[in-house]
Amino acid sequence: MSFFIKNKKRKQDGKIETNKGKKRGLRKFGGETAVVKKRRSKFDDEEIVSDSDLENGEEVDVKQTEYSSEEEDLETPQEKKLRLAKQYLAQIETEESEKWDKEEESHKDVISQRLKHDLLEQTGRLQKEVADNYVQPSDEDILILRGHHLAITCLVISHDDRFIFTGSKDCSIIKWDMKEKKRVHTIHGGRKGTENKHIGHTAHVLCLAVSCDGQYLVSGDRNKLIHLWDANTCQYLHTFRGHRDAVSGLAFRKGTHQLFSASHDRTVKIWNVDEKAYIETLYGHQDCVTGIDSLTRDRAITSGGRDGSVRIWKVVEESQLVFHGHVGSVDCVALINESNFLSGADDNSIAVWSVLKKKPLVLVRNAHGESENPSLEENWISAVASLQHTDLIASGSKDGFIKLWKTGSNFKSLKPVMKIPVNGFVNCLQFSKDGSFLVAGVGQEHRLGRWWKLKDAKNSLVIIQLKQKPQV
Repeated sequence: MSFFIKNKKRKQDGKIETNKGKKRGLRKFGGETAVVKKRRSKFDDEEIVSDSDLENGEEVDVKQTEYSSEEEDLETPQEKKLRLAKQYLAQIETEESEKWDKEEESHKDVISQRLKHDLLEQTGRLQKEVADNYVQPSDEDILILRGHHLAITCLVISHDDRFIFTGSKDCSIIKWDMKEKKRVHTIHGGRKGTENKHIGHTAHVLCLAVSCDGQYLVSGDRNKLIHLWDANTCQYLHTFRGHRDAVSGLAFRKGTHQLFSASHDRTVKIWNVDEKAYIETLYGHQDCVTGIDSLTRDRAITSGGRDGSVRIWKVVEESQLVFHGHVGSVDCVALINESNFLSGADDNSIAVWSVLKKKPLVLVRNAHGESENPSLEENWISAVASLQHTDLIASGSKDGFIKLWKTGSNFKSLKPVMKIPVNGFVNCLQFSKDGSFLVAGVGQEHRLGRWWKLKDAKNSLVIIQLKQKPQV
């Protein structure tokens, strides 16, 4: 049977037989075919509106909405690209006009630089050299905030750098205001056995993540649960279930509400937060997954603990890249850009990697193991962070310091920049988006266990203001 069906077919006797209005694939609605009605609807909407209709503004808005939605349906792919490009340019112009003078030439230059910046960032080729611009923080630049009763295990900064969320072994989550430098909300933890009654966590909170638009906050705990919260009001929204062991890492894909979760059950799961739905599970790690991170691409990077590997999960390609280089357990990982990342292990080493090579570009051993502490192997690298798309990274341990490092050309070297005194286990680190401050979650114990307890340390949130050298 031919794919194309003719409207008229010729009989052998030469007469023409019509289908009498019955066309395949078309339904009649009130005597008109769907095609005719669709064509007429465009012109039906273009009627003259009377004064009485104008007074009823709601009806006019509805018609305009229907007309605009139909226009979008009828537009070609090229027209859609042009429309989205204009919207994007208008958005950039609005954002940048708040920062710069509205002079015509300078304004165009700013927009051009912003477009170039966004393109390089999305392709993973954006790289700024800023590490040499910072100066050693003074005691006045270090602010310590206390609110948790037990060790802080995780933290996350909102995309606008306005709020900080911290999680703790006391099962609570605290929201901090960076402008006021104070606590603004607490999600209290509950006792073991009250899971069905208490709204919140009843086990150690091990990980946090916040969406780029500041709408959602997610938290994972040792009870295998992922709680979803309204990031603005801290109201409970939903619970994701599916992991078979403690949830140890959470990360939103940048610019989306797609959530990656890592667990001690050796799996990575993907969730759709808008639909509150599970998508799929990724398998590959041979031990507890201890950390996770994600940027713009539909990928996630994870550290595999005792299996000694770091893995990049390519979701669309349904494949994974495996990297080996550390001797001990790989406990933390962070993306520098789409092509490079760093990791820390309990063998006191820090590594910088490229997605194109399975071995580290540079590996620094005894990174936190100066002669001040004879037990070098005890200085596990418990946290790493990067000021994304720059040459500045940070690492933390239990040796009493947070270290800042500079990555060299093509990430083939790693040089210490400065040491910032912080007493206790540095369980989590994160830079602000603009690089103006560094935040650390500090505790008396390691975030995943109680191998040591530093009694002279304080369970606290440490905010370190990062100042740059004056420009000449």
